[in-house]
Amino acid sequence: MHTALLEPAMASPRNKPDRLACAFSPASVGNVGVGFDLLGHSVSGAGDCAEVRRIDEPVVRIAAIRGCVSELPTDPRQNTAGVALMALRKALGLQHGFELVLHKGIALGSGMGGSAASCVAALVAANALLKQPLPREALYGFALDGEAVASGSRHGDNLGAMLLGGLVLATHERLLRIPVPAEWHCALVHPHVVLETRKARAALAGHYALGEFVAQSSNLALVLAGCYRGDAALVREGLEDVLVEPRRAPLIPNFARVKQAALDHHALGASISGAGPSVFGWYDNRQDAEAASGAMQAAFAETGLDSDAWVSPIDGPAATLIDSLDEVHA
Repeated sequence: MHTALLEPAMASPRNKPDRLACAFSPASVGNVGVGFDLLGHSVSGAGDCAEVRRIDEPVVRIAAIRGCVSELPTDPRQNTAGVALMALRKALGLQHGFELVLHKGIALGSGMGGSAASCVAALVAANALLKQPLPREALYGFALDGEAVASGSRHGDNLGAMLLGGLVLATHERLLRIPVPAEWHCALVHPHVVLETRKARAALAGHYALGEFVAQSSNLALVLAGCYRGDAALVREGLEDVLVEPRRAPLIPNFARVKQAALDHHALGASISGAGPSVFGWYDNRQDAEAASGAMQAAFAETGLDSDAWVSPIDGPAATLIDSLDEVHA
């Protein structure tokens, strides 16, 4: 299934893509603890949808934003998806434009890649309307343009996972899909509190010791090697964020208790998802992940916070064309 995503995306006859296409992009776990701005994996069960209509006017227009987040800029120059589509038009020299309706299923400031999902869903839908659709990797640069509007930097940890599915290493120029055993799962818990990406990134300012970078590099290497070899022991040894997590943990209510709840259920490791406040744990089986998600929710509840939880294969889905929003909610 994933190999097909690397080929040029053919327009789906289901959606009569000469004028209208609809796409869904899953949520994601950014950074995966040890891969700041570089590593992410998709999560099944949550995401954003984009309806894109081809219009004769040579502009990008945002007609509406609906769903769990509606108070986002409709000026395309200030909207992540709008900027991504503008970059696509400019690069390809398109004479036509796009009209976009976003359906947000990812909460604002959740650490689940909401801004990235809007970019990716919009690009996948718009790409289906092109006479010669581009390969998935070719959409990456346009998505980076859009993501920069939300976070102030061009990082692809969420974008790569959404475009290709599963666990992806995303440099500025390249996306590399990392194999993960099918039975490995993630528990992801989102407390009902907003933590803006820019605020979370501001917490990272300051001095870093060289030893911290060496330790983090070692841990990233162990996690990647463990994934390639299907060796849970290597991942368990390496999945510990010594660089970013200590500086962001104070921004997340009861983080230490939530992380410990994840570890108590045999996690390979646990940390902050993206910029937070969501927290994730990795497991070598679904049963432990499901038990951990409830315990993590209980730890957030100790501070009076409600939360949502998802259990997903780490080798999660990629963004895809859909017939309609009903397909997502089915």
